[in-house]
Amino acid sequence: MITPKKMPIIAVAASIWASTALAAPQSRSFSFESGGCTLSGTLYLPEGHDGTPLPTVIVTGAWTSVQQQMPANYAREMAERGFAAVTFDFRGWGASGDLPGGVRYVESPRNKIEDIRAAIEHVATLPEVDVADINGLGICASAGYMVDATAGNTLVRRVALVAPWLHDAEIVEATYGGAAGVAELIEVSRQAEAAGGEVIPAAGPEGAEGVLMPIGGYYYDPARGAIPEYDNQWNNAGWEGWLTYAPAENPARLDKPLAIVHSDAAAIPQGARRFIAGYARDVTQLWLPDVTQFEFYDDPAAVEAAADMVAQHLSAAGMN
Repeated sequence: MITPKKMPIIAVAASIWASTALAAPQSRSFSFESGGCTLSGTLYLPEGHDGTPLPTVIVTGAWTSVQQQMPANYAREMAERGFAAVTFDFRGWGASGDLPGGVRYVESPRNKIEDIRAAIEHVATLPEVDVADINGLGICASAGYMVDATAGNTLVRRVALVAPWLHDAEIVEATYGGAAGVAELIEVSRQAEAAGGEVIPAAGPEGAEGVLMPIGGYYYDPARGAIPEYDNQWNNAGWEGWLTYAPAENPARLDKPLAIVHSDAAAIPQGARRFIAGYARDVTQLWLPDVTQFEFYDDPAAVEAAADMVAQHLSAAGMN
């Protein structure tokens, strides 16, 4: 198999693909099984779609998120560009079923990777989906999950990552208080798991105590991410799985053409660059200036530019 050369970085802030936006997309709910749980999903289609199979993208979001947040924003954008798009809630989040013992709100990379794989398999059975053109789009924390769920997966054609949070052990220590801070959080995780879970608020006002994200902004703003469907919960039992997961390591495992949209003003761009440096196939990059992590979730200009890049990448002809 010929390995394409890496494509040059596209350093522009504006849209890179002159797409013709369709009318507002239509949607319908569906459900599927993963790990013994029933998961809740949504299929987005171009307005007036006649039922013929379409190229499809499965969209997953940031940690603690539900499908009505940034996944739905990108799913609607992709449907406007002529794709079928799928969102869903992971096990223990949103409208989906609980983990064993009724446990919820655990940020489990292993479970979420399994859920994406189950979603891919189910989506391949939907009549509106072109089974030869299923793709993945991972946003923030789920970027790593999407990579692991699609690597070696013959049902998936291409992958795109927006504002990807791709950490390794070095970045984890730099982000979470060094080796001592990481060890402390892992101990918190083990104690919480032994107790059957310890749930705290996911988001709170600036400076709040006992909160995962005491930073205000997207998750705490009702006009942005603090929508009624958002759980706003975090289970401390999830720390160990999150901190010991290293998606920036071994990027060569991904065997699909890849596009990445990021910004040096967003979260851990160094993780994305490390991933790209070790990636063995073609990669298309769009680095937007001065776009923050949260702006990638719902800022119209940033979302449109990212969606244009993703649409162009997923529409590209050629080998997987």
